[in-house]
Amino acid sequence: MGKKQLPLMKAILGGMLISAALPPVLYWGWGHAYAAADSAVLRSGAEMVQKLTGAMNNRRENITFLYEGKTTNLKAQVQKAIDQAMGSDPYLYYIIDSYAFSYRGSSRSANVTVQMEYRETLQQTAQVNKQVKAILQQIITPGMNNHQKVKVIHDWVVLHLKYDTTYRRYTAYEGLQTGSAVCQGYTLLTYKLLLGAGIPNKIVEGTARSEGGVTQSHAWNLVQLDGRWYHLDTTWDDPTPSPEGGISTVYYMRTDAQMRKDHRWTKTYPAASISYAQTLSELVSRGGSSVPVYKELQKKLDYRLYEEEQVVTSAAGLRALAKQAMASGKKSLLFRYRGSERLLRDDLQELYSLGLEKLSYNSTAFDNTGDLKVYVTWQ
Repeated sequence: MGKKQLPLMKAILGGMLISAALPPVLYWGWGHAYAAADSAVLRSGAEMVQKLTGAMNNRRENITFLYEGKTTNLKAQVQKAIDQAMGSDPYLYYIIDSYAFSYRGSSRSANVTVQMEYRETLQQTAQVNKQVKAILQQIITPGMNNHQKVKVIHDWVVLHLKYDTTYRRYTAYEGLQTGSAVCQGYTLLTYKLLLGAGIPNKIVEGTARSEGGVTQSHAWNLVQLDGRWYHLDTTWDDPTPSPEGGISTVYYMRTDAQMRKDHRWTKTYPAASISYAQTLSELVSRGGSSVPVYKELQKKLDYRLYEEEQVVTSAAGLRALAKQAMASGKKSLLFRYRGSERLLRDDLQELYSLGLEKLSYNSTAFDNTGDLKVYVTWQ
């Protein structure tokens, strides 16, 4: 799914269309072939997993071995071993493009061949690791805690990648080399950066639904901080039009409930049940030397919008906010709006009376409040 800017013309059209992309296509073929005569001899599923894991980590394309034992359920055993080997490393799992396996033998032994195709070579992964280390050295400063590290990593990915509308670039390597990738590339690079900074995270596989109602396959990250899990979607935090500085935080450190408004996941993952706004509020209330850090994060994440007095309910209130922004030289406005999308468009129309031109906006549901989170830009 591509990204596009939705202009706010005199008639004020549209909302926001955000990006998603397809995950890797994984399939297996079945045939009959002989393995090499000098194959390793394996006698259990565990030995198969070990053999396959090592070979995949070294990006071997043809893996052969002799299996000795009952072969009645060999097909299921090999499939399970491949699944476990691929699942041993989330990064490995998502750079495998496809695989196939075949075997031939008797009821007591068989020669097995597994063929793999990868989206990223061993040398390319090594280059990713090298660049990730250099990026972290650049953006992480002494004394940063993990909350700050997650934010700077999120911001770096959003600022340095753009969505690949050709749907050809799936890897972190391609993202770093070209500056462009689909959601899988965003997610893999985010995964590597977080892991390199010592922050546990997982890759979430699922679907996402745009404002237009189109649902497509999608991937993002699940991050663990101080024992709590949060969803982090760097792809969908890279919208058009972008906030000043090019960074959105609509999908930054979200709960399951917050993500389910337009995201679904197909596997079981740790629950993300506590809002990050609540977490930061708790950290501030505890006091200590890190309080300024957490307050600054609250400001950057616009958690002021959780305050009831910040809610805009009329065109007059919106004009007042726009005047304040104009007086300070800004050309954008972020606010929480109480009303329907139709009423929002009517109220936004009033901004033209202030002399503003080329208005564009996007809106998303503000958690489960029934309100809208609205971002407006002008020239």
